[in-house]
Amino acid sequence: MTPAVGVALLPAVGVALLPAVGVALLIVVVFAGIAAAQQQGDVKPRPAASGPTLTPPAAPANEGKNGPVIVDSDSLESIQKEGLSVFKGNVVAKQNNSVQYADRMEVYTDSKTDRIERVVSTGNVRIITRDCRMGTASRTEYYDAEQRVVLIGNARVWRGGDVVTGERITIYLAEDRSLVEGGKQERVKAIFYQDRPKTEIKMGPNGPICP
Repeated sequence: MTPAVGVALLPAVGVALLPAVGVALLIVVVFAGIAAAQQQGDVKPRPAASGPTLTPPAAPANEGKNGPVIVDSDSLESIQKEGLSVFKGNVVAKQNNSVQYADRMEVYTDSKTDRIERVVSTGNVRIITRDCRMGTASRTEYYDAEQRVVLIGNARVWRGGDVVTGERITIYLAEDRSLVEGGKQERVKAIFYQDRPKTEIKMGPNGPICP
């Protein structure tokens, strides 16, 4: 079995082979939360795996989208000329208490700044945002500068008991806003429940603990 690969990246670090998660998403996937918690002693570092593991410098908790992205996967391929890192096998990306899961994740960086621009995930894609919006789709695209996640293909997002489905769902992480679009074969569908008591969202070592 291929040893798990753990990569932690800071936005200013080149993706040459050892960049931080930009995400993703997050991107995005999927992005700080974990690094800051370790700094404060709330979370104990996971025992070192047999594969290489990189730990980013301690970062303040209020870094927002600039927080490091931490990615775990079975393998990592780096294509430096293209500014591309490809993670494969049981991929888990974390940033600022948002988590994304996928079979394959491609992280694209800007050649001039080495900052993460875009993260594309495919295969059993699942996301959990820090405000407990959970989503699934055939494919997701995370755009770091805009803090935007796009779920494409049989997209579904739910929070609590409320559910919305469509061909394409765009989540604006920084704005608590979503856009749902239907396709040729299926219109947008939504189910909303009323008079549901509000519950507090708590953060755990692996992201938000959603009620």
